[in-house]
Amino acid sequence: MKLLNLQRRMARAVMTPLTGSERMRPVSPDGRSMRAVASQIIKPNDRLTSFDRLEIYNRQYWFRVLSAFAEDFPGVRAVLGGRRFDAMAKAYLIDCPSQSFTLRNLGSCLVNWLEKHPTWGGERQNLAVDMARLEWADIEAFDGKREPSLKPEDLAGATPAKLRLRLQPYVTLLALRYPVDDLLLEVRRDSDDLDVASNTFSERHKRKRVSAVAKLKPSPIFLAVHRLDEDVYFRRLDREEFAILSALHAGKSLNAAIESALRSSSIAAADRAARVEKWFHTWSALGWFCRPQKYVVTFHTQTESFGRAKIYE
Repeated sequence: MKLLNLQRRMARAVMTPLTGSERMRPVSPDGRSMRAVASQIIKPNDRLTSFDRLEIYNRQYWFRVLSAFAEDFPGVRAVLGGRRFDAMAKAYLIDCPSQSFTLRNLGSCLVNWLEKHPTWGGERQNLAVDMARLEWADIEAFDGKREPSLKPEDLAGATPAKLRLRLQPYVTLLALRYPVDDLLLEVRRDSDDLDVASNTFSERHKRKRVSAVAKLKPSPIFLAVHRLDEDVYFRRLDREEFAILSALHAGKSLNAAIESALRSSSIAAADRAARVEKWFHTWSALGWFCRPQKYVVTFHTQTESFGRAKIYE
């Protein structure tokens, strides 16, 4: 058997979901006996059969991915409750198994998956989706790509009608229905207390807090999730502020973004210029904008093809 084929068989076996009692299934997804599968990819030893040895890897894989998934989404767990979250996590990871070398990407499909499977959220579906969006944005902000930041000299000669500004890849803009930013910070503070007695109190506090937030009437909340000095922050935005950033992110020019955001604004006309100037000062100070890109065309004689090299002025 070729090495690649062996690796693929091993991966399929290891990633096969466990039974309800957290043991390896006796039958593989394609209907074959797991004992037969195990005998083809792993040898027995003087203490364990091939099935026993494969089961160790199978169980450890699932224990690890479920643990990592729970660590990434403590807010969703608080919203759904422990038992429902654990069941949801297994269903999600069966439908959306790991496709990456890193556990960091386990939850990349959770928002879309929850939206397609509303029964898991039940009456708290919208709250659960909001929380999942926030927690995934938090992951993206923590280690997302950072490009060179915009500098004042980069704007020399630029006109607002043509200028297009790009947001840093690690910045995520969220239009939410519930104050999940405050809720997540509380959940994390409670989870930091590892004392057993205090933990019991913390769980009660989390349940009460989640129930209180779930009872709130949905109301628009605009948020930017970003990174500063290697720490992740949640920053509330004004409606118009959010609209300008969203328009810029969509590729609109600076003029078009500002005009569309302020068209129906309640901000007094006399105050708008100062407000916009203040917002841009804050965004620039936080390094949210990328430097403009300039593309140069290069010719590769060996491949006789053209390539585009990205450089920063």
